[in-house]
Amino acid sequence: MSKTLPSGFLWGNSVSSMQTEGAWNEGGKGPSVYDIREASEFASDWKVATDSYHRYQEDFDYMRDLGMNCYRFQIAWSRVCPDGDGAFNEEGIAFYDRFINDLIARGIAPMICLYHFDMPLALAEKYNGFTDRRVLEAFVRYGQKMIDCFGDRVTWWLTFNEQNIYHMPEAFRVSGYLRGDKTLRELYQIQHHVMMAHVQLTHYLHETKPGKLMGGMLAHQLVYPATCKPRDVFCAQQYDEFLNQNLLRVFAGQGYSPAVMAVVEREGFSDIYRAEDLALIARVKNDYMAFSYYASKTLDSDAIAADAPVNYYLQQGDVPNPYLEATEWNWQIDPLGFRAIITRYYNDWRLPVFPIENGIGVIETWDGVNPINDDYRIAYHRDHLQAMKDAIFEDGAQVVGYLGWGLIDILSSQGDMRKRYGVVYVNRENHDLKDLKRVPKRSYAWLKQVIHSNGREL
Repeated sequence: MSKTLPSGFLWGNSVSSMQTEGAWNEGGKGPSVYDIREASEFASDWKVATDSYHRYQEDFDYMRDLGMNCYRFQIAWSRVCPDGDGAFNEEGIAFYDRFINDLIARGIAPMICLYHFDMPLALAEKYNGFTDRRVLEAFVRYGQKMIDCFGDRVTWWLTFNEQNIYHMPEAFRVSGYLRGDKTLRELYQIQHHVMMAHVQLTHYLHETKPGKLMGGMLAHQLVYPATCKPRDVFCAQQYDEFLNQNLLRVFAGQGYSPAVMAVVEREGFSDIYRAEDLALIARVKNDYMAFSYYASKTLDSDAIAADAPVNYYLQQGDVPNPYLEATEWNWQIDPLGFRAIITRYYNDWRLPVFPIENGIGVIETWDGVNPINDDYRIAYHRDHLQAMKDAIFEDGAQVVGYLGWGLIDILSSQGDMRKRYGVVYVNRENHDLKDLKRVPKRSYAWLKQVIHSNGREL
C-alpha cells in the first residue's frame, strides 16, 4: 500500500515577483533591473507578467482548492523601497500585508523570499549591484524592515533564491551587475556579499523573532562525471564542493569550504573576506535546507581548460547524459537524482530538508475550449514525488514539504511565456496578453488528488 506523508507536510507553489506580479509602475513601485529589459522574439517584457498584483485572489483560490498549505513568494525590493536604500513605500508594504493575510485566511502558510534576481535599478546603476558592500548594507536594512513588518505572521523565510548562483558566471545577470569585465574577483565579491547579507539577516530573524525559521537555498547542481576517468570524477567532485557544499557548510555552521578559501588566498582575494565577516559566519546556522531541482548535469573534463576556475567548469564541460531523457529545453529528467540530493542533505547535515522548486517546463497551447492534456507533467511530478517518498521512507530523510515551481503558469526565468510549468494555464503569449484567464489542465485534478491524500495516491 502506498504510504502517506507525515502529518503537517507542506504542499505548495513557488514563484518570484517579477515573473508574476506585473504592475511594474503601480502602487509606488520603483523600477528594477527587469523593468528595463526589452522584449524579443521569444521573450516578453516584464510589465504585466501574469498580473497577479491584481489577480492573486483568484490564484489563491485555486491553491486552496488544490489543498496547498504553503506558498513561497518574493517581496519585490523596489515595491517596498523604490530606490533600494531610501524611504520605504507604505503602499507597497500594505500590498504585501494584505497578500499575506489573504494567504493565511485560506490556510496557506506564507514563505517569504527577499531576493529573486530583481535588483532595484537605482542600486544597480549607482553601485553595480552586489559587487559593492553598500548594496549588502542596503539589502540588510530592507530585509530587517520586512522581518519587522511580517515576522509576527510568517514562519518560513529565505533571503536569496538559489544562492549558489551568485558563485557561478550567471551571477553577473542576477546580482544587479550592469558594467565591468566580469572578473573572477568580482564573482567572489558578489558571492561573499550575498552570503554576508544572508548571515546578518539570519541572526536578525533569530534574535528578534524567536521560533521563526530561516533557510538556505541552492539551485542544487547535481553533476555526474561523464566517465569513470579519474579527472572526470575529480572535476565533478570539485564542482560540487565549490557550488553546492561550500554554501551548505556555511548554512550548517561549518564556515566556508577550505578548498574555496585556498583559492581565495591564492588569488589574492582575502581582503574581500573581512575577519569580522568570518567571525559572524562562524556563529550562523540555518533552520532548514532548501533547494530547487529540475534536472541533473554531466561533466566531461576533456573540455575544461587546465587553468579554468572551478566556477566555470560546467560552462565548459557540460555534455548530454546518454542514459536520461530530456525536455525540449534539453533539461534531462532524473528523478533518482532528486532522491540522491534529499538523502545526502539529511545524512550530511541532519537539518530538515525542503525541496521548494521542482517541475517541468513545456511549450503548450490552449485551443480555447478543452483542458490541456499534460500527461507528461503528471509523469514528471509522480516520479519525483515517488523519489522523495523513497528518500523519506527508505533512506530516513526528514522532509518538510514539496513546493512545485510556477504551478499556475508564469513567465519563465528568461521571460518566455511559451515555457510553462503550471497545472493551471494562464491565457497569454509573449506578445499577446489575451484575457489572462486561468484554466486548469488535466494535471490539476491529479495534483489535487495527490495533495488531498497527503501523497498516498500518486
